[in-house]
Amino acid sequence: MADKTDQPAASAPEITYRQALNDALREEMTRDEKVILLGEEIGIFEGSYKITAGLLDEFGPERVRDTPIAEEGFVGAAIGAAMLGMRPVVEIMTINFSLIAIDQIVNHAAKIYGMFGGQTAVPMVIRTPGGGGQRLAATHSQNLEVWYAHVPGLKVLAPSTPAEAKAMLTAAIRDDDPVLLLENLSLYNTKGPVPEGEHVAEFGKAKVTVEGTDLTVVGYSRSAVIAKDVAHRMAEQGVSIEVVDLCSLRPLDRETICRSVRKTGKAVILEDDWLTYGIGAEIAATIGEGAFDYLDAPVRRVAAAEIPLPYAKSLEKIALPDADALIRVINEQLDATRFAR
Repeated sequence: MADKTDQPAASAPEITYRQALNDALREEMTRDEKVILLGEEIGIFEGSYKITAGLLDEFGPERVRDTPIAEEGFVGAAIGAAMLGMRPVVEIMTINFSLIAIDQIVNHAAKIYGMFGGQTAVPMVIRTPGGGGQRLAATHSQNLEVWYAHVPGLKVLAPSTPAEAKAMLTAAIRDDDPVLLLENLSLYNTKGPVPEGEHVAEFGKAKVTVEGTDLTVVGYSRSAVIAKDVAHRMAEQGVSIEVVDLCSLRPLDRETICRSVRKTGKAVILEDDWLTYGIGAEIAATIGEGAFDYLDAPVRRVAAAEIPLPYAKSLEKIALPDADALIRVINEQLDATRFAR
């Protein structure tokens, strides 16, 4: 088992996921005066998660705009600005609040280019965090990315590392389509090497972050981080796990997923979302269509308990998928297929 060599060099400076996003915003606002920021408390307060720290002082209130608590209104305003040539980056405080703006996102941002026959684009970005583990209870801890990944006309990204976060946000701002950038709350303080200089991600490209031969684990965002850690832990026991980080949920890199499973013959999908109708179901179907003849056993999924997430820390921990749950399912897969080949 080995880490892929296309990851950022160890000599690159280590910064937090939070700082990587901030750097990307600053660099793109400096590069292109059409880039503007909108969102609740992103200016004077510098954002609930401090992603926009320092940007109001640097670029002024014309380009860093505090909005009312009215997601439908300011997402709609961003769509209009994008249609008229600006490149707005909207911060929705949590993906749960995006439900207030779902008509603007799904029925307008995602549809305008097609409905207007390509006469106008909507080059806007919606940044929004989600996920549990922060004791924010049921209505503030959801993973609703599958709702948006379902919609043609939107691009949906889910970076798991600081380097990916910076490169994907940069690419999203420069793209001419509406992009939803998902940021898991638990990742903001994580650190990793981020190369200096300009790096722009390519949409629809998954990454094999750890190479292996015994079994493939597919994840994204926080789950890709857990999967990589588990792969290293199991390597100490002589088990070779390959990890595929989806990076992009729409477009989805089906070929990288299937190529990995064709190599290992076994697959486990890890996701923070609920299991029923989740991203994992789409990945399992992809594997069934593209790698079925190579499977030694049915694809397994590890996901959150299908309940509104509890506020109590002990109950929240039980409800969310973790490394122990992933290791248990991996071992069950390996035991079931030990004599398959």
